[in-house]
Amino acid sequence: MMTIVPYVTAWSTERTLPAQVAAHPNFGIGYADETLGDRDRHGILWPRTPSRPGHGRPEFGKVHPLRQRRAMRRLRCQVCAGPPDRDALGVLWLLRDHRADWSDWPERMAATEPPVCLRCARLSVRACPALRTGHVAVRVGDSAVQGVYGVRYRPGQPYPAPAGDAIVTFDDPDIHWVRAAQLVRELRDCTLVEL
Repeated sequence: MMTIVPYVTAWSTERTLPAQVAAHPNFGIGYADETLGDRDRHGILWPRTPSRPGHGRPEFGKVHPLRQRRAMRRLRCQVCAGPPDRDALGVLWLLRDHRADWSDWPERMAATEPPVCLRCARLSVRACPALRTGHVAVRVGDSAVQGVYGVRYRPGQPYPAPAGDAIVTFDDPDIHWVRAAQLVRELRDCTLVEL
């Protein structure tokens, strides 16, 4: 049986390269030897992770930062990188079931999982251990990139210190104290559907 490896999955040869996080006079944090490619168009710092899909072993459950960011920004299927399924109700998302979290979940949810196409959604439900415990198919009428998920840092001596993982919006002044790992979209106009 052939194993399907989602586009956003990290591979064992894609280890994040070591880089010293330092205080940056204009941006909160940066790398001591920062290059132009270390930040995105919003000035947010990202890890230095090589892209070598297909090399080594897939690390299911780990997400490659660049491919996740690309799939979220361009609205691509997280499994095949093709166009996601879209109909009159919106784009298809496949989410772990968290309906108990709040009454109108997933309305206005901050999602780090990119959308899916219908074929890949059906495959994922059978193949992904996290989805086997409970999942929901959702049509999203509107979604906008709102921020990032990553490690928030706090000032420290001699270097800034990690303060924990966080979702931070672009309008939050702390955004420049985050080393992003994933792009976040806010899901709006959501309709739960059957696959």
